[in-house]
Amino acid sequence: MRESRAMPIPDGLDGMRADAGVARLLGLSRTVVGRLADDGEVTVDGVAVGKSHKLVAGGWLDVLLPAPTEPLRVEPTPVEDLSVVYHDSDIIVVDKPVGVAAHPSVGWSGPTVVGALAAAGYRISTSGASERQGIVSRLDVGTSGLMVVAVSERAYSLLKRAFRDREVDKGYHALVQGHLDPPEGTIDAPIGRHRGNDWKFAVTAGGKPSITHYDTLEMFAAASLLDIHLETGRTHQIRVHFSALHHPCCGDLTYGADPVLAARLGLDRQWLHARSLGFAHPADGRHVEYTSPYPKDLQHALDVLRDG
Repeated sequence: MRESRAMPIPDGLDGMRADAGVARLLGLSRTVVGRLADDGEVTVDGVAVGKSHKLVAGGWLDVLLPAPTEPLRVEPTPVEDLSVVYHDSDIIVVDKPVGVAAHPSVGWSGPTVVGALAAAGYRISTSGASERQGIVSRLDVGTSGLMVVAVSERAYSLLKRAFRDREVDKGYHALVQGHLDPPEGTIDAPIGRHRGNDWKFAVTAGGKPSITHYDTLEMFAAASLLDIHLETGRTHQIRVHFSALHHPCCGDLTYGADPVLAARLGLDRQWLHARSLGFAHPADGRHVEYTSPYPKDLQHALDVLRDG
């Protein structure tokens, strides 16, 4: 049986879009609230409102909550190209191939890092939601490279804190269109959800603080290879920041990449790779660092550019 929540709209949500305000008030995602609004299940003063409706403080809000869902299950599924770079009783460092999610999620039926580790017999931390136990940071399905997974409960707690406090050095390489001016610098621009697409992100005035440092490693006629270090870890941060500068990652059609160049380079995903990962080992605090070579598709794109 579905429950409802009814309450006056607080002053802090005055003027906010219904999807954003209700999501904040009830702890739901904006996507879920948007669906509820589309189905007429979000009302203000007895009248159904759309997700873009502007809330007014003092109005009476009534939301019919979504039906409870069954917990997502982790299916042990081998992933041939996923490799374990390092493991001990506290951590597992994996090199994730493209096409693999960090953990199960609604709408994703493909392989996951959690499922691959389970299939290989690795034990991971039981902290966190059941479907993403041990996961302390994530990579997009379309991004390859290094991830660390917690094995012990102490490691989970310390690594989550280290990522939150920006004490983990996350190094990426990206191939972006054109040439950056200046060739090295910092992008400090807030990121929030795209106004027209809930599954995309954009630089927005009301977004979360997002800082990206970059340096040009190699320049080609049509693109530049960048070394990137993230100070923050927003969803799609690198892709959004360089798209906003009109230098999208090669192959990233979602964020404005040239499909002709992508085809020439043989890319069917963004050229973005989590190249290095450095952090204090949770067992004794010593600094550890790991690196990952480029996968074949990204290396092929570079070879095409270098051959002219």
